Amino acid sequence: MEGGSWISKLPPNSGNKKMKVGIGYSSEADAFQAGKQSIEKAIRKSDILQPDIVFAFCNGSYDHDKFIKGIQVITGEDVPVIGGSAVGILTNEYLSYDGFSAGVAVIRLDGLEFRLSTVNDLDKNEKRTGEKLAKQLLNTPEDKIVLLFYDSIRVPAAANTPPVLNNSTNFLEGFEQNLTSAAPVLGAGLLGDLAFGNTKLFCGSHVSSQCAAGLAISGEIDVYHRIMHGCSPLDGIYHTITKIDGPIVYELDGIPITQIIDEIYGNKNWRSQQPVKQLALGVNYGKKFDTPKETNYVTRLINCALQDGEGIVLFESDFKEGTEIQIMLRSGGEMIESTRRNTTQLINEIQTDGKKAIFGFYIDCAGRASVSSSTQTEEASEVQKIFNARGIPLLGFYSGVEIAPFLGKSQGLDWTGVLIVFAER
Repeated sequence: MEGGSWISKLPPNSGNKKMKVGIGYSSEADAFQAGKQSIEKAIRKSDILQPDIVFAFCNGSYDHDKFIKGIQVITGEDVPVIGGSAVGILTNEYLSYDGFSAGVAVIRLDGLEFRLSTVNDLDKNEKRTGEKLAKQLLNTPEDKIVLLFYDSIRVPAAANTPPVLNNSTNFLEGFEQNLTSAAPVLGAGLLGDLAFGNTKLFCGSHVSSQCAAGLAISGEIDVYHRIMHGCSPLDGIYHTITKIDGPIVYELDGIPITQIIDEIYGNKNWRSQQPVKQLALGVNYGKKFDTPKETNYVTRLINCALQDGEGIVLFESDFKEGTEIQIMLRSGGEMIESTRRNTTQLINEIQTDGKKAIFGFYIDCAGRASVSSSTQTEEASEVQKIFNARGIPLLGFYSGVEIAPFLGKSQGLDWTGVLIVFAER
């Protein structure tokens, strides 16, 4: 099905001009019932009888067409739905990536304006898709946020071959070159399961694959955001990539990378992990010999080792021959502390500015879940606790790639959490 656009200038339904949000979730195995149940819960909690837009995410094991039909049987087909595949879901009351899980936010945008556009054929040319989406979205200087979602998986993993991924760097380059707004660009590359199966997007009124969606919101609303980290350099050594093909790294400093990682672990057992639990590769965008700061690093998750042991597969394909990297240690303790600290600071900043947080949207790398990071507790539960203590509605999901502004432009990130908070005076 072709992409499309929804442009909605919404007159205020009350004198308050407030965004209103309701959150719902479901663990029903039947996709239609999961969509219907989650949307009913969200409407019941919020008293939003007719939302203006729905954010919706569900595990990749669901039939997405049936799931969106479950939503539409309650909202009708004229209310656009944006979102798609997710490894797992987070709400104020719920956190799960085991089995079936789905979550929605029904949103009323009194007095605000939103524009939603979708473009297909992402797998044919990511940069061109980004260019087309930006032009079609008609972004304006008044925009307060632009949210982007796209399919992370181009070709799913097979028994003997790693997945082929859509390149977020090319997609974002095409998008931002045609962006006329100064609004922050945030979002995610969607992932439906840890086996890197097919992903799908909710594109307004229908479901599509190899698609990108953009949502711009403008009006009397403020948007805050923060990146959660949790990696630190294993040592002070910098390595140069000397052999690479797309997302597959073969050599560092002329030495097989699997040999280097074997020596770090002291064995080859790590090669069976997907994703690799303790190590990642990172690029330091700060000063090379200064004390490392987590906010200066872009980290790339190691999906797996090739079966023949000749290389490793990263989740992105933006590294090139000659790129200088460090081997990063994924620290569960640092990750949880970063999430707790940054979430608290962000909420406090909103309060200091004299504003009220009304909706939190958390995009969390699937590699940060405890099953992938070997932590005793879920990192995302730190966000949950802080939002619950303050009574702020929260929806989150586990993603493949996180998109957020970093050093002057939005980038696709790995092994981060991106927290977005909508606030009003």
